[in-house]
Amino acid sequence: MVVPLKPLRLAKSRLAGAMGSALRPRLALAFAQDTVAAALACPAVRDVVVVTDDPTAGAELAALGARVVPDAPAAGLNAALAHGAAVVRAADPRAPVAALNADLPALRPAELARVLGAARAFPRAFLADAAGIGTTLLAAAPGAELNPAFGGPSRARHLSSGAVEIPLTGVDSVRRDVDTGADLLAAAELGLGPRTAARYADRYAAGMQATAYTYESETRSGSVLLDDGTPVEFDAPAFDAGGLRLLRPGQRVRIETEGEGPARRITLVTLQTF
Repeated sequence: MVVPLKPLRLAKSRLAGAMGSALRPRLALAFAQDTVAAALACPAVRDVVVVTDDPTAGAELAALGARVVPDAPAAGLNAALAHGAAVVRAADPRAPVAALNADLPALRPAELARVLGAARAFPRAFLADAAGIGTTLLAAAPGAELNPAFGGPSRARHLSSGAVEIPLTGVDSVRRDVDTGADLLAAAELGLGPRTAARYADRYAAGMQATAYTYESETRSGSVLLDDGTPVEFDAPAFDAGGLRLLRPGQRVRIETEGEGPARRITLVTLQTF
């Protein structure tokens, strides 16, 4: 199994708005740690090769049992994956090989085993992401080249390259990659791995709980009731910061605020999941 990882300072830039720029690289590492730990625990995975030039990530993932190799091509995601596959097959030319995203923090070993089992029926096979646009896993049987085409609308590219789409249901944890705050909320509903869960809790540890009171979808603004009955309004930036798509009155939420008394202002509102 080959897992690529950007330098942490560059990874998961779209999460910065929802989770903060300081927490973003720590979350990217936690995603990778939970992904690699789950892959190593999968009975269908012999070993995990991580392709990264990040020294912190490399040390942490090696400590889990992964084999870490530098991104020698330094030419982007697919070049890194091809390099990782070459490393695997340099040791065993007849080995099957698979590429897996590093941002699957809810990954379950049993679900990964099902996907890899289904992939064995084809020379090349892939699993689409939860959105049905990208790819989270690409597998190549012995003797077949991986030929990765990850990034953006990669589902269409992998189909056009001759790879077979794996039609399994019930493997949501393998499909759920995380790029945005909304993606992270969806992964949290599946159940985050321990390292991501800890970082996710860090983000909201200083917040308070409330109940959604009103919400206007056109303006993405509304109000909540604090547990003492105090109503506090929130605006679109606070709603967007929480990575939500919709909010229904009566839902329990976690908020972050600035100021006190009449000057109190909500800076973030999101669903309460812990």
